[in-house]
Amino acid sequence: MSKSNPISRHVWSPLRQSLMKFSEPHKLLLLSLVVGILSGLAAVFLKTMIGIIQRGLNSVLGGWQNWILYLVMPGVGMFLAMLFCKYIIKDNIGHGVTKALVAVSKNESRIKPHNMWSSIVASSITIGFGGSVGAEAPIVYTGAAIGSNFARYMGLSYRSMTILLGCGAAAAVAGIFKAPLAGVLFVLEILLFNISMTSMMPLLIATVSATVISYIFLGDSTPFECTLTPFALKNIPFYIILGLFCGACSIYFIRMTLFMEDKIGKDKNPYRKWAICAVCLGILIFLFPPLYGEGYGSLGALLNGKEISIEGQTPLAFMTNNQWSVPIFFLLILILKVFSMTFTNAGGGVGGTFGPTLFVGAIAGFFVARVINLLLAGTSMTVPEQNFVLVGMAGLMAGVMQAPMTAIFLIAEISGGYELFLPLIITATIAFGTTRLGETYSIYTKRIAHDGALLTHDSDQAVLTLMKVQDVIETDFSPVEIDDTLGQLVNVVSESKRNIFPVLDSKKRFQGYVSLSDIRKDMFRYEHYNDYHVYNYMKTAPEYVYEDDKMDAVMKKFEVSDAWNLPVVKHDRTYLGFVSKSNIFSAYRNELKVVSQD
Repeated sequence: MSKSNPISRHVWSPLRQSLMKFSEPHKLLLLSLVVGILSGLAAVFLKTMIGIIQRGLNSVLGGWQNWILYLVMPGVGMFLAMLFCKYIIKDNIGHGVTKALVAVSKNESRIKPHNMWSSIVASSITIGFGGSVGAEAPIVYTGAAIGSNFARYMGLSYRSMTILLGCGAAAAVAGIFKAPLAGVLFVLEILLFNISMTSMMPLLIATVSATVISYIFLGDSTPFECTLTPFALKNIPFYIILGLFCGACSIYFIRMTLFMEDKIGKDKNPYRKWAICAVCLGILIFLFPPLYGEGYGSLGALLNGKEISIEGQTPLAFMTNNQWSVPIFFLLILILKVFSMTFTNAGGGVGGTFGPTLFVGAIAGFFVARVINLLLAGTSMTVPEQNFVLVGMAGLMAGVMQAPMTAIFLIAEISGGYELFLPLIITATIAFGTTRLGETYSIYTKRIAHDGALLTHDSDQAVLTLMKVQDVIETDFSPVEIDDTLGQLVNVVSESKRNIFPVLDSKKRFQGYVSLSDIRKDMFRYEHYNDYHVYNYMKTAPEYVYEDDKMDAVMKKFEVSDAWNLPVVKHDRTYLGFVSKSNIFSAYRNELKVVSQD
């Protein structure tokens, strides 16, 4: 076992030894229980730490000193998180869900050991001090890291390691929301590209165990307590409108988030970037207090149909002299949440987009309902605003995350709003479809899809994504130099088992190749051994395969060139080896067995 393995051999060796006598499927079931319990405890610990920090700051800086709480403290939390990541763990741990996806597709489902705890520390500081991000993505990455490292320690295969990684992520979602079914669906829709029905058992064990842990330590209350009104068929057209609005908001959310991250990311000075982001974030939160922290606390009045007023809550209270001031105020929050979230993450904080997605969805639902009620004032038609708040959460989640099933069942589970299944389905489906018209990928997958590293539910594409050029390169070819004589070439041929000979220059750069069939007619004409040279027989390659090419790009090069073998080179054309169709097909079949097995 590697010295760097995170799990102490002295503590866990008895567990490992006792499990070694079991078959891999049985080990997977037992470990899914362990991972589920630990991920549930991690979720409880994160929520507890965020609460402790927030209550402590509120007790010291509450009341007349709220301006310090809003203007200064979020920046302080970002700075502490940045120092923690830069000098203690020396790693970038933001965007946890995306990093878990990349680990599955590019790193054999291996996640660094420190991620079993570092995301909890950094995100609890960030959110506890008021950073405008969510705790869900960090805890998903934590759970995934727990599953990955346990599987690695127990010597499980790539497929089992991937499933256990998914168990940790699913358990984290289940633990933080007390929603076991939503945890399973989250993994199936977002995280794992291909999973058989026989692999469902570990996921269910992990999510149920994490949910039980959450109930034991956090009580039996639902994460979002709400007062709902019975669903009325006459409101279906309004839920359709909400779905369309959530789809438009989802496209805005995805594009603006990635645009802002790219713009701010161009500044390579972390301290200057922190200072700019801290100032901008502090001003936004000071003017719009619901942007403080996760923002869930400000949703209570919306979810229970209470009277909404901004008087005394913000310096912008002068807007309260008009009935449209409240929806306009919340529309501004909807628009600016993307900015506050991006400033938090780009400035050094650690948090996710999961929570902000739910928050913006709730605001979108309230805005649509309040506008409808104002427009229909004086008629018998009104819509229940609290129902729209809840359904809006599902709508935006379905669009931003491109996961409608997860959205529907998560909102139903975390609110107890099962009587709203029909509007949840209508709004989530329309929001998902509307978003797909403008964005093919979710906020988690857009960047890695453009890099060619996204696994999908298409087994063929998944296999090509998992395969790497390094896995299929052949290096047992005997190179010759371009100025070698025919006699020297024949000597190399006599000692080689291959029928292709790469031609290199003095700096080992690939120039072309010679095939055995091209020199066969002159091999025994000894009188020409010093007259003919390699360059007389050399052919140029129809295509080059670069060491960092994606496998689908390699297959296109084979298709275009109609070649059977292609050289692999660095970008300066330094020779590395050859790849052949036959070797790729063989590796493809082996990988497909792993991906598709039960």
